[in-house]
Amino acid sequence: MRYTERLQQRIERTGSRLCVGMDPRPGGDGVEAVPDFLKRLVDETWEYAAAFKPNIAYFEAMGLRGIEILGELMGAMPKEVPVILDAKRSDIGETQKYYAQGYFEHWKVDAVTLNPFLGYDSIEPFLSWEGKGVYLLAVTSNPGSADFQQQILADGRSVFELVTALGARSVAESNATDVGYVVGLTHAAEVLAKMPDAPLLVPGLGAQGGDLAALAAAKRTAPDVINVSRGIAYAGDERSFAQRAAEWAEKIAAAYA
Repeated sequence: MRYTERLQQRIERTGSRLCVGMDPRPGGDGVEAVPDFLKRLVDETWEYAAAFKPNIAYFEAMGLRGIEILGELMGAMPKEVPVILDAKRSDIGETQKYYAQGYFEHWKVDAVTLNPFLGYDSIEPFLSWEGKGVYLLAVTSNPGSADFQQQILADGRSVFELVTALGARSVAESNATDVGYVVGLTHAAEVLAKMPDAPLLVPGLGAQGGDLAALAAAKRTAPDVINVSRGIAYAGDERSFAQRAAEWAEKIAAAYA
């Protein structure tokens, strides 16, 4: 089964487009408290999750133990829920081949985020993996996305349309890996009309203040997922992870109704 089909089935089964972000920040209890924290996060939210998105930076910041924790986490994830590894890797093709092998073969994640600005040959090693997906950074949620991604070229296209052209090339070549895009909700209203109807990973809801209205109004058919990280794991209130996830899932579903 292709990645997009599996993700679509998960969305239909749960009625949820919520992607639960996993950005662990060790507190006073130290790194060794993180595995239990992540287990509770998964156990309490998986029924509401269309996908999980661990961000590799937070695990790398914990040193070698953090990488071990990520490996242990990947081995214990519910099989029903696709896992998107937020790695944003970008390197020459030979190096990318080993990133792809590490993520897809060893950690067995379902999809990974990539920075495509080294060009097509830098994403090519990820495109031959059956049942897997990649999300290319197109228009990110940070203010700096205006510095490059949204600049207008001489032919009238935006720079991010060069990114979507890479995805179109992969489709034309009938590659095994599905290609989607990262589009920040904070910029969705300005860019959605130029985005193909391919899967979107949408950060920017919750702590970053993105508005769902533009995304819902676009009437897209692709299995887009909307990420919430801090709003579930670190909301700073008395509610459980499950209660927070349920609220965000309902809020997203209501916008699409």
